[in-house]
Amino acid sequence: MTTAEGWTAAVRDRLAPGRLLPLGAAAEGAWITERATREVLGRAASAVRGVVPGRLRIGPAEEPDEVTGAAAGTEPADGAADVPAGGPAGVAEDGPPDAAAGGAVELPPVPPGGAVTGPLVITAALGAVAGRPLPELTGELREALFAVAREALGLPVARVDLRVTELLDAPPPRDSPAPPPGPASPATDDPVALAVLAVEGVAAVTDALGPPVHRDADRLRVELAVTAGRRALDVARAARTAAATAAATGTSSVTVLVSDVR
Repeated sequence: MTTAEGWTAAVRDRLAPGRLLPLGAAAEGAWITERATREVLGRAASAVRGVVPGRLRIGPAEEPDEVTGAAAGTEPADGAADVPAGGPAGVAEDGPPDAAAGGAVELPPVPPGGAVTGPLVITAALGAVAGRPLPELTGELREALFAVAREALGLPVARVDLRVTELLDAPPPRDSPAPPPGPASPATDDPVALAVLAVEGVAAVTDALGPPVHRDADRLRVELAVTAGRRALDVARAARTAAATAAATGTSSVTVLVSDVR
């Protein structure tokens, strides 16, 4: 691959949103792009001493393991080691404050490309640099991924599966090329978009799947970027309330899509 081809591929990957993953419970009406999720989790993995991050996948538990290329339950390939799966004991799915009251709740529509709502599994491949016991290293990595997924984003992650694919004597040299440019924020004078922009933690409105505010009969979808350091689910909740308030009467449901964390 030439340098130009590599740059083009990097830009394409940077701009492609990937599929959509649920934030919190189904009744939240909040989603985040796979690309934004991978970037945040990848930074968390890189911060763990001795970890060289590899491929990372997050999706419904019943899907085949795309990181290892094998279905769940198969034996690992020679030279690789699966780390026993782990998850936080007794962690309940995050949900809206009124979800605990029970009763039937009308669920917001799933946006195009949305995964099935429910528990998610993070599957990550990694290289391990000599100097730390593997259980210690993988334990810290698992805790870091859980913390970021649940606390920083609000994803309903039930399990983290790790696979050590390489044992390294020293960390590989780090290249620091300039990152490919991200998508530009669209200009808009839509009153719903302006109300969402006033919400604390909203960095911008975006147009990964279409206009920042998409109207379909009595349904509304808002796309936005979240400010780094703010919990994506909490910002999406506040943005959804602001959008519903600003929308014209007759809007029955509002969905929020987080396409970036900046």
